[in-house]
Amino acid sequence: MSIDLPLQAPTAAGLVWQVSRNDAAKSDADRDAILAAPGFGQHFTDHMVDVCWSEKGGWHRPRVSPYGPIQLDPAAAVLHYGQEIFEGMKAYRHADGSIHTFRPYENAARMQRSARRLALPELPSDIFLDSVKQLIAVDGSWVPSQAETSLYLRPFMFAKEAFLGVRPAKKVAYYLIASPAGAYFSGGVQPVNIWLSTQYARAGKGGTGAAKTGGNYASSLLPQAEAYEHGCQQVLFLDGRNIEELGGMNLVLVKKDGTLITPESDSILEGITRDSILQLAADRGHVVERRQVSIDEWREGAASGDIVGAFACGTAAVVVPIGRLLAEDFEILHTGDEAEKLALSLREELTGIQYGRVEDRHGWMVRLDA
Repeated sequence: MSIDLPLQAPTAAGLVWQVSRNDAAKSDADRDAILAAPGFGQHFTDHMVDVCWSEKGGWHRPRVSPYGPIQLDPAAAVLHYGQEIFEGMKAYRHADGSIHTFRPYENAARMQRSARRLALPELPSDIFLDSVKQLIAVDGSWVPSQAETSLYLRPFMFAKEAFLGVRPAKKVAYYLIASPAGAYFSGGVQPVNIWLSTQYARAGKGGTGAAKTGGNYASSLLPQAEAYEHGCQQVLFLDGRNIEELGGMNLVLVKKDGTLITPESDSILEGITRDSILQLAADRGHVVERRQVSIDEWREGAASGDIVGAFACGTAAVVVPIGRLLAEDFEILHTGDEAEKLALSLREELTGIQYGRVEDRHGWMVRLDA
């Protein structure tokens, strides 16, 4: 059950939001107990956002409603053809109690690019940001305040039209849910081991690799399991001999002279965390190269000492050094302190910006509760 509140005034997006409060919301004590040890993706806030789209009506009926099951027709297109996209971002509580998010317009733009590739309607950036602000307005108390914690935000969109023909759906739903997230590395950041997958590919030229869609992650699950069997925490994919990305993170190589190299192709997801880290590195005077990188270049560079380290980066972990790349017939071991120190220093600077401890020189942070 829920309590309907009066319609809210039109927002910057020009939409009027209907807010229905959850009368079964967690008590303060229950919520505090969850926030004390939230884990990741295990608990969800009391409310969610949904906005409808139809070919005739465009974007309409924006609502904040109690968190709960979504009712779908068994013939909904998403269940049969995988027409679905999502995003990942976080809300951070600053020392003064205010709530902010990091580069949301970049998430909105990436979601639009994903939508274009999956033949879904593009959600305008102002509606995207409004949806986040509307959810925070009712569930802001779910943003934790402990060090390295946050409220993970998951916007997603899918085809809901009940139709079994193969064409873009004419009815689509956009949702936003949120989950409190604890510190990703409870015992401190430690280098991870990476497994090189040569049997499986994440994406290919002209495919959906640059879109944030569930199918890309589904295809990574089997090779990820293979990585676990070899004692590795992540899996690295190739396109032929060229390095692509990890199962859920981007990759950066560190050269002896301080140059940072990141693989670039039209089948790699454009990481917002990666771009931010590379911008901070460039601010420090590091040369940044975005280009194709072969696995042979990494092997030969590591053997000669020209490549002294590597790190992975993404929304959840931010930055994590790579200690070892393991393949079926070779191994790359990185033990140099300088590359690891650089990765951790960049991580510290970025998280400092996100939590309000370091000056936001690039204007990346957006306040949500103002």
